[in-house]
Amino acid sequence: MLGRTTGAVLVGVEACLVEVEVHLGGGLPNIAAVGLANSSVREGIDRIRAALSHSGFKLPQNRVTVNLAPADIRKEGASLDLPIAAAILAADGRLGGAPARDVVLAGELALDGAVRPVRGVLAIALAARAAGRRGVLVPAGNVAEALLVPGIQVWRASSIADAIALLRDSSRVGESPTEGAADEAESADLPCEDLSDVRGQHAARRALEVAAGGGHHLLLTGPPGSGKTMLARRLRGILPPLAHEEALEVTRVWSAAGLARGLVRHRPFRAPHHGVSLAGLIGGGQALRPGELALANGGVLYLDELTEFRRDALEALRQPLESGDVALVRLHARAVFPARFMLVASMNPCACGWLGDPRGRCRCTPREIRKYQGKLSGPLLDRFDLAVEVPAVDPGDLSSARAGECSSPVRERVEKARSLQRARFGPSGPASNARMGRAELERHAALSEGPKRLLVAACSRLGLTARGYDRVRRVARTLADLEGCGTIEETHVAEAVQYRRATVDAS
Repeated sequence: MLGRTTGAVLVGVEACLVEVEVHLGGGLPNIAAVGLANSSVREGIDRIRAALSHSGFKLPQNRVTVNLAPADIRKEGASLDLPIAAAILAADGRLGGAPARDVVLAGELALDGAVRPVRGVLAIALAARAAGRRGVLVPAGNVAEALLVPGIQVWRASSIADAIALLRDSSRVGESPTEGAADEAESADLPCEDLSDVRGQHAARRALEVAAGGGHHLLLTGPPGSGKTMLARRLRGILPPLAHEEALEVTRVWSAAGLARGLVRHRPFRAPHHGVSLAGLIGGGQALRPGELALANGGVLYLDELTEFRRDALEALRQPLESGDVALVRLHARAVFPARFMLVASMNPCACGWLGDPRGRCRCTPREIRKYQGKLSGPLLDRFDLAVEVPAVDPGDLSSARAGECSSPVRERVEKARSLQRARFGPSGPASNARMGRAELERHAALSEGPKRLLVAACSRLGLTARGYDRVRRVARTLADLEGCGTIEETHVAEAVQYRRATVDAS
């Protein structure tokens, strides 16, 4: 006899539907899986045996062949446990002829028959809807995720017995969203710290606001203890909230990484240690999981102690910073991870950290300084829109009881600037000024004669690249938006050039 169900596996952050076919043949009782199943899928056979036995289902006393189609895609993970178990029972006549193929099943089985949550359920529900399937049957812990996809029914299963009962009764309707079911991601979320904690550092605070206003990449350079990390961690508190479509995309990535069980409503802030591997940063591995770049999509990627990161990891940032995605190709799979994030990095000016200190505390030789700063390539530095020096804080500012401007009014200015950009670009355009392409630059960041002469003179004096020329225009457009100006003035270009000058000095 032949039993069929439909499951799904993740390829990057996308889901691929898998047709599970089970044939009961002659021979000694045994279960064999074919169709490019990796060790995690084959190990699931033992879990399925124990789960069926503990749930009161007798295993067929036949040779069981499990085929996973399409056979040219590697099957990884435990999400196929439930569809394989259901297909075995269907082949043995236990489902009563229910149309199980109309429903996509996903779930890991415990030895006692419980159905455990799996990663990537949001992508699985999207794939099921795109394929025209009636619904998805998922573990109870993944229901909030699946309910984020409209136009498809959702069933919950706490055990394999629940799943079989639902498949036998095909007339049962899908779950209705319960209050708060899809509210928040079950992930550790950093608190939004307030800018009022920062003393002094007016230039750096201004650069932080400009970066948030246009989604620009920012480099902070200064001695130890000057507040670089403190400033960077307060950036997320002045960013506008995620729009619904952005939240869905962020949730899809976090779900594929196993970090979300509901809608992610807050912009991510990822701060990997400088010892992170190349695969940990850009993604990859045998299962093509998303890395820190994809997990920071829609939010902030903060690289503290930039010069201490591996050279190959830093150079791997160059293409995603331009394209907004990471494309990884393996023998049996290809995955594209979204990577539209704000890069914020901080570094010391030299190995001891005190280069330029007025008290002469730096003891680094010119050769040591060149070697330290040479860890960062010119092409990488050229991709920062803003660079600002963060000097040591004046003791008078530290002892002052007067707090700086808090995050709320700064966030209001940023949100007004971002709303101007959304109205300007429309729903199909770039998300922010930093993402403007050539057509948008010519249309929305055109310069009159005065600002143009100033920018051309600055390019000649500073030796800016063509990329640097365009990035100055993008920053100038953001400065104009923060002031509510429709046109770019000379003051906007002059300030944007100052931020660009610091990137040239750093290189």
